[in-house]
Amino acid sequence: MGTRWRIRKRTFAHVLAVDPDHQAAYARAADSDEPICVLTFRSPGDEIAGLLAGGHPFFKPDWGADVVGMVLDDSVDWAEVGELLTESYCVLAPKKLAALVDRPAAPPPARPAPH
Repeated sequence: MGTRWRIRKRTFAHVLAVDPDHQAAYARAADSDEPICVLTFRSPGDEIAGLLAGGHPFFKPDWGADVVGMVLDDSVDWAEVGELLTESYCVLAPKKLAALVDRPAAPPPARPAPH
């Protein structure tokens, strides 16, 4: 069901159409009783809380400590999806392969607000 992308037999991304009657675990995790399209991917532990803090479109499936889900709807930022998938690949890839990936530069640290 759906399409999976793997590195060394481990899934780093999975996209599928979720019908709540047939993929109840995904529907529960995404808090939807309507058919939706979802993407699951791996994320470094220190980034998961930040992704989930904003709520929709992100959700936390009940499987895999480093797995995050994202509802793919009309508001999707495809540049962000690309960055998330690149990072997901690097989470599972051997260090030598991950080092070859052209990753987006980290955003500069936030500046304190003037007083």
